[in-house]
Amino acid sequence: MTALARWHVGPWTTRGTRPGETPVPGRRRTTDELNFDVVGLARILGRRLSGQDELQVRLWQNELRPTHTRLCGVHTLADADNADQLHQTAQEALAWLREQAPAGYEFVVTDAVELRPLLDLSADVVAVDAVVQLADLPLPAARLATAHVRRNAAGDWYAGDAVCNWSGPHATSDEAVAAVQAARSELADQLRAAGRADLADTAARWPEVPVEQDLLDRAASAARCLRRNASSASTTSS
Repeated sequence: MTALARWHVGPWTTRGTRPGETPVPGRRRTTDELNFDVVGLARILGRRLSGQDELQVRLWQNELRPTHTRLCGVHTLADADNADQLHQTAQEALAWLREQAPAGYEFVVTDAVELRPLLDLSADVVAVDAVVQLADLPLPAARLATAHVRRNAAGDWYAGDAVCNWSGPHATSDEAVAAVQAARSELADQLRAAGRADLADTAARWPEVPVEQDLLDRAASAARCLRRNASSASTTSS
């Protein structure tokens, strides 16, 4: 099961300069800055570090990001061994990120950390994004068919991507999920009409519509966990 409640296909970090490429100050990260972004992304998504490792991250941050308004693409680590250590740490962070990828997707590093759908149609799980990418056709239902479901602060449910809502508001999550499922059925029909029955036939292996647990539910779940821990500690001490 993935640790991600919501995701998007594409870059998850600013693009950087790979080894051997010409730096582009102000537009692309240096190699060290990109490695630091990989480490930072994993921390944001929940990877925990030891106290010593956290201190090392702060030291790298001080050298690569001396101010919040600094120009990107110009900062590198002065010590080569230190840069090698950052690179190795970034590789460990990337390995952790790959374990968090949703079923049917993978994290890769190009000139950024990117999430991509796996394009293996024989896999147990085939992402709808993969089907749309392989079809490479105008498919009107594709946008909603690849949507996630989430609740906004007002309590309404929507289906959309990381930026936009494509359906809603809905009174319940089930209604929003039903809208996405209907779009998926339309997508399968559109694929068959376009002569891509091979893609439409993977529909039985498309993952469930992702539903993001809202903040209130997460807080309630955390409170229940704390109460259980407190009760367990009390029982143990007695």
